[in-house]
Amino acid sequence: MALGKVRLHGISLGATFVLFTGLLFGYFMTGIDPVLLDFLKNFGLILFIFSIGLQVGPGFFSSFKQDGLRLNGLAIAIVLLGIGVTIALYYAFNGRISLPMMVGIMSGAITCTPGLGAAEEALEQISSIQGTTPEPISLGYAVAYPIAILGSILVMMLIRLLFKIDINKEGKELNRRIKSNEKPDILTFRITNPAIEGLTLAEMKGRFGHQAIATRIYDGKRVFIPHFDTILHLGDIILIVTRDADALALEQLLGERVEYEWEDDERDLVSRRIVITKNSINGKTLGALHLRSGYNVNVTRINRAGIDLLARPDLILQVGDRVMVVGPKEGIEQAEKMLGNTLRRLNEPHITTIFLGILLGIVVGSIPIYFPNMPMPVKLGIVGGPLIVAILLGRFGYKLKLITYTTQSANLMLRELGLCLFLASVGLQSGGGFVENVFSQDGLYWALCGFIITVFPALVIAIYARLRKLNFLTICGLVAGAHTSAPPLAYANSLSESDEPAVVYSTVYPLVTFLRIIAAQFLILIFA
Repeated sequence: MALGKVRLHGISLGATFVLFTGLLFGYFMTGIDPVLLDFLKNFGLILFIFSIGLQVGPGFFSSFKQDGLRLNGLAIAIVLLGIGVTIALYYAFNGRISLPMMVGIMSGAITCTPGLGAAEEALEQISSIQGTTPEPISLGYAVAYPIAILGSILVMMLIRLLFKIDINKEGKELNRRIKSNEKPDILTFRITNPAIEGLTLAEMKGRFGHQAIATRIYDGKRVFIPHFDTILHLGDIILIVTRDADALALEQLLGERVEYEWEDDERDLVSRRIVITKNSINGKTLGALHLRSGYNVNVTRINRAGIDLLARPDLILQVGDRVMVVGPKEGIEQAEKMLGNTLRRLNEPHITTIFLGILLGIVVGSIPIYFPNMPMPVKLGIVGGPLIVAILLGRFGYKLKLITYTTQSANLMLRELGLCLFLASVGLQSGGGFVENVFSQDGLYWALCGFIITVFPALVIAIYARLRKLNFLTICGLVAGAHTSAPPLAYANSLSESDEPAVVYSTVYPLVTFLRIIAAQFLILIFA
């Protein structure tokens, strides 16, 4: 772990250095209990995979909407092209490199540790039936991994040089686009349209036809929280939360857009961010709480995992959501009691959910799935089963009254612990043959194959994406996400102050990780 923190030009290998240390110790050490190593490897892999699934679960299905669908499509193309290149290289070398080793190299070339775990598990299934010793494919992974980090960064540099990209210009274009996305915007209008005079707020929203939330109105005498039956008049100043893309339509409907210092007239109103910590709220819609009618408070927006969401009545709430409310102090306090706002409760780990999910994931992973012309049934195993269950629990756990919220630090702790146990065990198991294999002619072939698998698919799709006018910073996030690699993401973030690479990375990461795991397993089961 200490060596993994050493940076060279801002790039480090992180926890993956545990694998190389394990290989070194495994080369010199003998007599390590193989049963103990197998248990630690599998247990660590399950913790690692399940933590990833819980983290990406809430945003997994929403990533297929709008721009996410296009970005995930491009990421899928990189995955499929990488699989095709792997198979092509296997036949190009005429079997000199075995297909299981090619899958190990592919997992390293895309820095996908879960894929390595899935491939090793599938290989062990086959070896147990055939009575053979599984091939140490982690050696190919170890050779390809460092090359993959440099290869991903090389793709970004080549795209920048090839298309003569101006980073500052790309950043400005992104800012213009972001202003028109789904992120809530707070706008103030003075009603000057005679057609609005005498309408209720509900009737006005019906004419608007878009999502908009009126949070405050100043009628010339006082500032108050509007209700659906509040009657609007000419000259009223109204504060609305909506999308920036709908600002022009609102201006045409209501009148002029103005600047107004709401704080000066909000003597009787309080604005506060309340964190949902009560289990009873988990899974309920915002409209079902009746906060406006019950406590005279207005919900303006909701922050979930750092992302602001428009406070729609049909929005399903989850423990850990941060709700921005406005209203009288007494109403705010009552709403606070309903929602919880006990931050200490968020720090308490929900161990029952975690281990129940792991148990269910192992059960699901043990179910045999039969395919025509397959010599043996396919199982999702200890990788695919916990991953799928964790994703589903992260998204739909509230329907089972399960609290799946885990603090970022707790999730990272579980993930890093599991990853270190897995990589250390793999390294200790494979260290005996490390030197003679890696520093042989075959080792050079492994490195060459890893470089091709890393660079070729990503470069082809990146060129296509740029020709389709995709922003360069978006492409950088796509490449890093398709390779499930954090160091290239850090490089992409260093190019600009924009957080676009990180946003795109998080958009494609869940689906790509899932596909990489399934692909590694199926390649072993089909070809080996």
